[in-house]
Amino acid sequence: MASGTGVVKVATVNIKRRSKARAWWIGLLSRRIQYGLDLVILAIAFVLSYFFRFDFVMTEEQMIRGLIQMPFVVLIQFTVLTLAGVHSFIWRYIGMSEVRSFVNAAIWSLMPLLVFRITLPDKLQGLRVPLSIILMDAVLAFGGIVGLRVLRRALYEQYEKQRESARSNGLKKPVLLIGAGRAGVLAAKEILGRGDMGLEIKGFVDDDRSKHGLMIQGVRVHGGTGELPHLVRELGIDHVVITIATASGNNIRRIIEICEEIPVRVRIIPGLYEILEGTVEISRIRDVQIEDLLGRETIQLDEESMRDFLAGKTVMVTGAGGSIGSELARQAARFLPSRLLLVERAEFALFNIDREIGDSHPDLAITSLVVDVGDEVGMQAVFSQYRPQVVLHAAAHKHVPIMEANAPEAVKNNILATRVLGEMAGRFGAEAFVLISTDKAVRPTSIMGATKRVSELVVQALDQRYATRYVAVRFGNVIGSAGSVIPIFQDQIRRGGPVTVTHPEMMRYFMTIPEAAQLVLQAGTMGEGGEIFILDMGEPVRILDIARDIITLSGLRPYEDIDIVFTGVRPGEKLFEELAINEEGVTKTRHPKIFIGKIAAYPERKVRLMVERLSSLASAGNERELRRNLNACLPEARIADSDAMVEAFSPGAECEHVETSAPPLVH
Repeated sequence: MASGTGVVKVATVNIKRRSKARAWWIGLLSRRIQYGLDLVILAIAFVLSYFFRFDFVMTEEQMIRGLIQMPFVVLIQFTVLTLAGVHSFIWRYIGMSEVRSFVNAAIWSLMPLLVFRITLPDKLQGLRVPLSIILMDAVLAFGGIVGLRVLRRALYEQYEKQRESARSNGLKKPVLLIGAGRAGVLAAKEILGRGDMGLEIKGFVDDDRSKHGLMIQGVRVHGGTGELPHLVRELGIDHVVITIATASGNNIRRIIEICEEIPVRVRIIPGLYEILEGTVEISRIRDVQIEDLLGRETIQLDEESMRDFLAGKTVMVTGAGGSIGSELARQAARFLPSRLLLVERAEFALFNIDREIGDSHPDLAITSLVVDVGDEVGMQAVFSQYRPQVVLHAAAHKHVPIMEANAPEAVKNNILATRVLGEMAGRFGAEAFVLISTDKAVRPTSIMGATKRVSELVVQALDQRYATRYVAVRFGNVIGSAGSVIPIFQDQIRRGGPVTVTHPEMMRYFMTIPEAAQLVLQAGTMGEGGEIFILDMGEPVRILDIARDIITLSGLRPYEDIDIVFTGVRPGEKLFEELAINEEGVTKTRHPKIFIGKIAAYPERKVRLMVERLSSLASAGNERELRRNLNACLPEARIADSDAMVEAFSPGAECEHVETSAPPLVH
């Protein structure tokens, strides 16, 4: 048996050796053919230069002189091409970056020929190449060399298109691209260069009149979006693709409404920030999503300051398995910390983010810790062993109605755990501690909002005691986070409806998870200690409008295919969330989407006594006193008493007990 295995192994090794030898010979033969073709092109170019110089009428002496000069010139040109690295390029992938090397080679090949023209003695005048021939030969020779490679690439791409087209049985869907800007050009180039996408571009549509009638990548710009109805019918369009990488939500919504009237299906390319980050290709065309209608702005980040903030340091992310925590971990990993500590008490969520970051950053040291941030003994062991320099604290209870029914747990997790973690950061010399807060901490009407407001006070008080820089960052709802209204709507639509909305005038701020995480890290680089940063969430959006948009994007009609039902405002909810109250105000930072709230810190002793009292009440499970103490500690809070809560938020009475007008927006 062993002998048989040995024979198989020997045979396998021999086959591999023969394959390698065959590949080596094929490669060598291919290179020799390429060298030969280059030499032929260089020789032909020199001969043509002589013919052009003398109008194809030469004396015998001129012909002999040209034949003597040709090997000398070709040798110089071939040597320069080799030194420029041209022969290392793969012909079928030639592009603009490679063309620069050919131009440089052409320029450098002129130098010795010009020097010889000037310095050679009279007895070697036969090697003096006329100036006109030197210049013509340079253009013809290097133009021919490049042209040969371009021809090879064109033939290769044509072959690939035909092969991919054969795989798809030659069936391609005719499409129009909406947007003939930078992203549109890139998308067209990608689609035209690939035969496996099953798309045939029939033209561009762009509202910029100066582009109408122009050809881009060989594709005509037919007109504006107002001409879509007749273009779709005339060209037999299967669907249109929005290729405006920074299109506003309103613009996308307008295009969708036009296409619904035709009707024709609408798809879209990824956002520009996704493309630039390399997370997706521009050709990854997908259906329009609700995120597209809520804005697609590209965030400008100070990458250098973020690198200084995180690179080479031990970074701890709490709540690392959650929506925000996991994205903070992903973003932090980009800046190559020396170690990434993922802290999470939900084992499966921790397993998922650990595996994801490990796959995308195999060289990054990742330590995943199943521990409760409120466990003082456990956290002390973690800080003692790993000494994190940057702490990003995202672990918290965030669901408003559930926290209304579990006030003691909200206090324990949102306030007491923040104090434990913040104390450890200060005692073990962390450089920075960033608390993830919420817009619900402004004039809180819920237990969740009030506990997050107290957690802000806790980190401000800790900033007075320790050298660590403590900051908090407030923002509103993030699209796609756990408990977000959007996945709830999508699930209701999948089940056939109805879609439930609490109130027709309910409004919220929305931000994508990557955008929120990036801005949190950016704010962390700015803080000197004690600040409460406020992210500009843009304009608030009506929840009812989101419900309608999601139904429409699902290919259904609101109120006809899927009904929308109003269920009433839930305990602790407001109609309008705020990011800063008027009395606080904000100051600008160097980043246009990050502000600092003018929020005075409480005296450290007052915060300590407040937290001790809340801790005692939470341990005793005294919910009524907890609510009263939170109202007393926070003059701006309006938290319903536990006895009055059921009556105040009973069905039919909810609109009488909430705000009815939106506060001024912060920009």
